[in-house]
Amino acid sequence: MTEATNTSREPGIQKTPFSIGATVVAAISTLIGLVMLWTGYQAASAEEPAELMLIGTELDLVTATAGGMFVLFIALVAFVAAFYMEPGFDQ
Repeated sequence: MTEATNTSREPGIQKTPFSIGATVVAAISTLIGLVMLWTGYQAASAEEPAELMLIGTELDLVTATAGGMFVLFIALVAFVAAFYMEPGFDQ
């Protein structure tokens, strides 16, 4: 019987420092996106636009949805990079 010497790297979220950092970026981006979407939804029921915490940007439903989708897209890209990125030249 022959044995294969080629081993494939199993992708994982907590395998390398890069994947840990990308997972943190994805988690923070997800929270920011959800806060933006929630703030815009709350502003839709009020008569005046809501202000985003710490930034002061006025949000209505349309701008909050656009910003939330953009930030959630960044979170998705960071999560995919954390899961599938191969280790660099240092290994």
